[in-house]
Amino acid sequence: MSKRKELQTTFIAEIKEKVRQAQYDALKIVNVHLINLYWEIGKSISEKQTESWGKAIVPALSKELQKEFPGVGGFSTTNLWLMAQFYNEYKGDENLQPLAGEISWTKHTVILSKCKDKLERKFYILSTKKYGWTKNVLIHQIENKTYEKYLINQTNFEQTLPASIKSQGYLAVKDEYTFDFLNLSKEHSESQLENALVQNIRSFLLEMGNQFTFVGNQFKVEIEGKEYFIDLLLYHRQLQCLVAIELKIGEFTPEYKGKMEFYLSILNDKIKLPNENDSIGIIICKEKNRTVVEYSLKSCNMPIGVATYKTTAQLPKEYKKLLPNEKEIIKRIDENFG
Repeated sequence: MSKRKELQTTFIAEIKEKVRQAQYDALKIVNVHLINLYWEIGKSISEKQTESWGKAIVPALSKELQKEFPGVGGFSTTNLWLMAQFYNEYKGDENLQPLAGEISWTKHTVILSKCKDKLERKFYILSTKKYGWTKNVLIHQIENKTYEKYLINQTNFEQTLPASIKSQGYLAVKDEYTFDFLNLSKEHSESQLENALVQNIRSFLLEMGNQFTFVGNQFKVEIEGKEYFIDLLLYHRQLQCLVAIELKIGEFTPEYKGKMEFYLSILNDKIKLPNENDSIGIIICKEKNRTVVEYSLKSCNMPIGVATYKTTAQLPKEYKKLLPNEKEIIKRIDENFG
């Protein structure tokens, strides 16, 4: 390509990016105005309720608004009640009220209906904004308990990842993955688990997180003429690093950490590109003893996370007991989304 042609291509790409940014900014402004309108309507309805106007005012208001503004959606009785709920639940919350205009109304309604804890709502609002989750992806993340799994994940990232990507690293590994889309029998082999994940690659990547891409399974690496195979190799776009995944159908044992360190060393020396960050490992087991995992990762100088997997969507009751206190949750969310 000639120098002139290269300059033209760069120029056109820059203009396209400016157009996209302008479109995004315009949509964001429209969204903020819409959320502000819904906030004011919700406030007005709430105030009338405290004045004992009764519930009949809302259907009457809905009918008149739809009559006055035909073709303008959002004024159904159900949506008007959601506006009142939105106002009532966010008005006195210093964590949530400033975030009102950050995501679309339809995503706010999902979070309102499915999340009752204020910190959980903050997490999903910030995650939706940061990662551009669609409504369906947001619903999937909530139903799969991403908030709880994020808060209690077991990694050594605090000691092993550079500060520039540490926060994103925490969000890249869950404590437990839900593979309810596999239709596996209760008793299955590691190869059956791996093959089922590859055959359902779209659902698998959705469960892992929207920044993962698939590189390969049984990924071959070679040392001194001897071949080794990594179960699954992914790439994380925001972390800009390879992610090696080892699948185990039993309980985690400390030996798995050593094998993962071996794989990560090879990936860093032979596979990763010069502009990429060091590789990360995720060991996904059927079960784990949290204390054993903690001690295993203490002596490890490479970034590794240890998770479990379930083939049903139900979250174990003991998860609630493992969640940190409110002060620690606020600190972690603010650090990772600041």
